[in-house]
Amino acid sequence: MSKKITIAIDGYSSCGKSTLAKKLAKALHYQFIDTGAMYRALTYAFAQQNLVSKDHLDEKNILQSLPSLEIQLDYQPDLEETFVKINGNDITQQIRLPEISALVSRIAAIKEVREKLVKEQRRIAEKGGYILDGRDIGSVVFPQAELKLFLTASPTIRAERRFKELSDKGIATTYEEVLKSLTERDEIDSNRKESPLIQTEDAFVIDNSHMSIEEEMELILNKIKTLV
Repeated sequence: MSKKITIAIDGYSSCGKSTLAKKLAKALHYQFIDTGAMYRALTYAFAQQNLVSKDHLDEKNILQSLPSLEIQLDYQPDLEETFVKINGNDITQQIRLPEISALVSRIAAIKEVREKLVKEQRRIAEKGGYILDGRDIGSVVFPQAELKLFLTASPTIRAERRFKELSDKGIATTYEEVLKSLTERDEIDSNRKESPLIQTEDAFVIDNSHMSIEEEMELILNKIKTLV
């Protein structure tokens, strides 16, 4: 494909956005930007500084700390893995812990946090040939993206997927805890003041509750052929 476009993937938590983005990037020889990892990295840093917890959010000191935090993403397509560093320290595994997942929506709701990361995401991907996944890629970060995908699936199926993913990584949790966390994240993401999760009118909507990743890929690659 000669023309390289920008592909924005939005949707609910644990809909397989990152999995799909990585496979599309490999198939199309595009670069993948895991925007969720960027928010998780900041969340982890603030949690380490005791600035955010389940019952506590020190927004004043979060804003003071924000300029000093530098995020580095290193996506390796052969491994389909994004390695994440903050101020030079590798935190790839730590940002996927359930306790960070439970806090990330609180940090992502802060206006200044979103402004910092949106600016960085636009800088990286402005030339096309990038795939970004998140909550506001098609609506805020790249509203001009040539292809906008919106993924959805039933909460119970998403919780089952997430629980299996965590179990496979040896992270101790329960299905009930995962479902509760997903439900809370859906509520926060959809109703926050800053850049809420929305389905744009021009998005290509896919409910992958009962769809394999291979079926999903075939559907989207056929869609892309009509655009390039």
